[in-house]
Amino acid sequence: MTENHHLPPGSRPPIPDPRSPIKVLVVEDSPVVREFLVHVLSSDGQIQVIGTANDGEEALKVVEQKKPDVITMDINMPKMDGFEATRRIMGSYPTPIVIVSGNWDTKEVATTFRAIEAGALIGVRRPTGIGHPDHEATVKELLETVKLMSEVKVVRRWSRIRRQEPGPSIRHRAESDLKPIIPSKIRLVAMGASTGGPMVLQKILSRLPKDFSAPVLIVQHMTTGFIQGFVEWVSQTSGFPVRVAIYGELLIPGHAYVAQDGLHMGIGSGNRIELSHDKPENGLRPSVSYLFRSVIKTYSRNAIGVLLTGMGRDGAEELKLMKDNGAVTIVQDKESSVVHGMPGEAIGLGAATYVLPADGIAAALTHLVGRMGKETIS
Repeated sequence: MTENHHLPPGSRPPIPDPRSPIKVLVVEDSPVVREFLVHVLSSDGQIQVIGTANDGEEALKVVEQKKPDVITMDINMPKMDGFEATRRIMGSYPTPIVIVSGNWDTKEVATTFRAIEAGALIGVRRPTGIGHPDHEATVKELLETVKLMSEVKVVRRWSRIRRQEPGPSIRHRAESDLKPIIPSKIRLVAMGASTGGPMVLQKILSRLPKDFSAPVLIVQHMTTGFIQGFVEWVSQTSGFPVRVAIYGELLIPGHAYVAQDGLHMGIGSGNRIELSHDKPENGLRPSVSYLFRSVIKTYSRNAIGVLLTGMGRDGAEELKLMKDNGAVTIVQDKESSVVHGMPGEAIGLGAATYVLPADGIAAALTHLVGRMGKETIS
């Protein structure tokens, strides 16, 4: 589930032709929730709900018949759940799928990420009811997510993504793409991601060696309430130790730390994590910009900054500052990005030492950082 869809200023998706509304299929087993979602989506003139389905089996039939532009998908349903429905739809009728969840239980949220593994693009919270203080914000979040996802080109998925070790071809390509620079000894890797980030982060972490010699700090823009479930899922599926960042925690090489909901993350004295309630940056908290700026202050050239798929421009200018201060910077390429907003902004600013596909980033990091107990590039 991706995103803290308190969307960054200036990051609204392209507005479709009003003569061609976005066709949406709502898949939800609860009649009350289904009617509510239809009402919310239909309140936007750019969106047309072309059908509903009570479960995954019915969804497959409707997708084949009506060919929606976007599907909103519940997870827990009778007959066929949202995970299996997503897997089958992406194998036969590739369509942008948005997981809509009203359950905040950590294990349930972690289970929801299996649908993203199967090909769903993103997860958002179900809008709160009329009269709730968060109603307008959560309605806006869903509507803007549906509009953005309608612009994403998806491809057929033949099977679930499985954990993979970096093959020789991936490693060779990443290393051969690296410029012949000699970085300083790397003490930290800082990553930022937004839309499409969970699967890319899972792919990268699953391909890092277990004796990776630097800690990894991650800011992933995500819907409030999903961070703990995301961390549980990515830790289990990648095999790399991942945890939610705790204030004052000492960073350990070979471990990854993910910023909490609603708190900026940075590095303090003694190589310890700092969390902050400072004002949002680029409309976001946590912000990639905040993290990268903290890394510059503490590690200067002894760090790697990585900016991955996502909307907006969070982190782009600060990645340029990292590069200007001598740090190595990696930006995900357009072809492998779900949304090339953040990485595209960074490339435009000249912030990238390397522009690499998602498949090559882990091999590049391993090459640049080295392993514990072995000599790193210095």
